[in-house]
Amino acid sequence: MKALLFKELKQFPILTEIPDLSTSDTTDALVEIKAAALNRRDYFITQGLYPGIKIPMILGSDGVGFYEGDRVLINPSLDWGKDPGVQDKSFQVLGMPTSGTLAEMIAVPHDRLHSVPSHLSMDEAASLPLAGLTAYRALFTRGCLRKGQTLLITGIGGGVASTALQFALAVGAIVAVTSGSQAKIDKAISLGAVQGVNYRDSDWRTQIANEIPGFDLVLDSAGGSGFAELVKLTKPGGTICIYGGTRGAINGLSPQSIFWKQLNIKGSTMGSDEDFNQMLSLVEAHSIRPIVDSIYAMGESAEAFRRLADSQQFGKIVIRIAD
Repeated sequence: MKALLFKELKQFPILTEIPDLSTSDTTDALVEIKAAALNRRDYFITQGLYPGIKIPMILGSDGVGFYEGDRVLINPSLDWGKDPGVQDKSFQVLGMPTSGTLAEMIAVPHDRLHSVPSHLSMDEAASLPLAGLTAYRALFTRGCLRKGQTLLITGIGGGVASTALQFALAVGAIVAVTSGSQAKIDKAISLGAVQGVNYRDSDWRTQIANEIPGFDLVLDSAGGSGFAELVKLTKPGGTICIYGGTRGAINGLSPQSIFWKQLNIKGSTMGSDEDFNQMLSLVEAHSIRPIVDSIYAMGESAEAFRRLADSQQFGKIVIRIAD
């Protein structure tokens, strides 16, 4: 079978012929993958910026295909554990160190399979699992977002951020966004965001505060030096939920500004099985269609990874595994 095989650090996966999987190899479900989607995680792994890297490996956490004639999507959260509040030590994300979805076939536990919401295309369904699960938990399980509340999403354009925008708008939240790209800001506003500012502007926080003086919830995937500004933008008693750290360590943060405002700063990673089920229910109830940025064939995967590496996308980058 064909697979995109990650063979060398600092190099993107290569289209490779590998031995077929068969039912004699595993007791897991063998899924015929039709489409997969990339995540920032896949790029970080190729650059060595992830623990426990094994080479060679098939990457990919998002995938949709057929199992016993039915359309299925895969929950990429493996071995979450019994505590819904936090993942177990054995928790893994599909695609490292367990072989992922960037191949024509994958073996996964039967309980990772879910029916594809009927209104979704295969490309849209492939775009949903990891981003949808991460966004849902950060917004609702951890962030407790409700109708009418104000939400700031930093770094709009990535898969989780764009999905969070859709989820928040679906439940009636008032959403503002930041980005380093005016085109991404314009796209977010066209989707329903009430405001967007360029975080490269020296007065970006003032621009936001002039429109929305405080946020009930801030969703951040960056960290870094700009995080202290998010604390200033959060309402007293509000919450900042962190699901990533692309800009590194947080500096210049005053503890007084946190305790005096009685802020909640929460971390969020992926999600439990219940989060995944509730996420699918939200998608079905509101007929939400994940935003597909672009679609590539397996032989064009290097271009897909370059687009991801350059943060050019708005939404998810999909790789068609088969027609």
